[in-house]
Amino acid sequence: MRFLQERQTRRFFFFLMGVFVLQTGLLGVFGLLQVREFQRFLAGRELGAVSYLLEQEVPPAVVASAWNCTEVTEEGAELLRMTGHTGQTGGLFWLLLEETSAVFLFHLLCAGLLSAAVILAGAALFFCRRERMYEEAERVIAAYARNRFERHLPAGQTGAVYQLFGSIEELAQSLQAKSEMEHRAKLFLRDMISNISHQLKTPLAALGMYMEIIQEEPEQEETVRKFSRKSLQSVERMEQLIQSLLKMARLDTGAIAFEKQKCRARDLVEQAVGDLRERAVREGKEIRTEGAKSAVLCCDPGWTKEAVGNLVKNALDHTEAGGILHVSWEETPGIFRLSVADNGCGIPEEDIHHIFKQFYRSSASCDRQGVGLGLSLAKTIMEGQGGNLSVESSPGEGSVFHMTFLTEL
Repeated sequence: MRFLQERQTRRFFFFLMGVFVLQTGLLGVFGLLQVREFQRFLAGRELGAVSYLLEQEVPPAVVASAWNCTEVTEEGAELLRMTGHTGQTGGLFWLLLEETSAVFLFHLLCAGLLSAAVILAGAALFFCRRERMYEEAERVIAAYARNRFERHLPAGQTGAVYQLFGSIEELAQSLQAKSEMEHRAKLFLRDMISNISHQLKTPLAALGMYMEIIQEEPEQEETVRKFSRKSLQSVERMEQLIQSLLKMARLDTGAIAFEKQKCRARDLVEQAVGDLRERAVREGKEIRTEGAKSAVLCCDPGWTKEAVGNLVKNALDHTEAGGILHVSWEETPGIFRLSVADNGCGIPEEDIHHIFKQFYRSSASCDRQGVGLGLSLAKTIMEGQGGNLSVESSPGEGSVFHMTFLTEL
């Protein structure tokens, strides 16, 4: 009986069973009282008959024998027919009913009324509670439809109603997650548009100014060459910014599924810093790599190279000419650590907790390259692969960024 799984329904069912048991008991008691009333009436009739016979001077022995006699004779049957006491008339039975029916019917009526009152009261209480529960559920579901999830439907009990509530709660959780995701997407889009417009404003303004200078002095070959080079740098900066923003958007919206595979750490690092060695030489800096040639790392190679490249670019941005960058790796039980160290200007203590935020640039970096997305992108890539990116730095002594991967068992 599945309907008994719900606690309220089960209670109401047992309540009805209790009422029926009580009613049966009351009727049994009233029946016993009626039988006793019949016995009292019959005993009175017997006593009257015996008294009458004794008054007519019938010997007591004859009276006793007659009362205990069970043999039927024609004379006795004829006498009863003459007096109207026959099986067809039922005179004695109706006389009994006339004497005892009033009390019996009163008791029976009281028992019926009491049972009906108890059943109606219990049913009214049950349906009132059920109606209140349904009204509350209706209000909660209406709130869900308005994307308000502060209140919840009753749960944690058995029964078809609570199973339905549980299904609605699961649907509400899905709606809440979807609503929150849409809200985050709107905020992300708003912030992304604001950041793009803000970050593109400077290089676009500079590019426009360079073009005006070139147009005004077309005969000055050196000036044209100088500002053409600056224009190219502004275009490259905008391209770098747009590419970084697109990658960050794909990561933040969950459109990227990292595909891990085993690869040699040395090959990955060389591919990540290969294009940056020329810049390092041009700026008078040096990039050194160090680690076991046979070390194997389990990661998404493409995105991990992106993260390593961003860390190396950041180190180049904050290292003066003559500086040295170290890219090293080591494998220990349980983790694989890849580090990018420099002997540049370091990170001020008040900025170290903010450097992984998007577009964050400390006051010490205002005159340096970069748009403030590289470190944020690298951290997002690491966390997306189940790893971690941390930093150690001392102002004036350089910084060390640690990329930590969990070793696959």
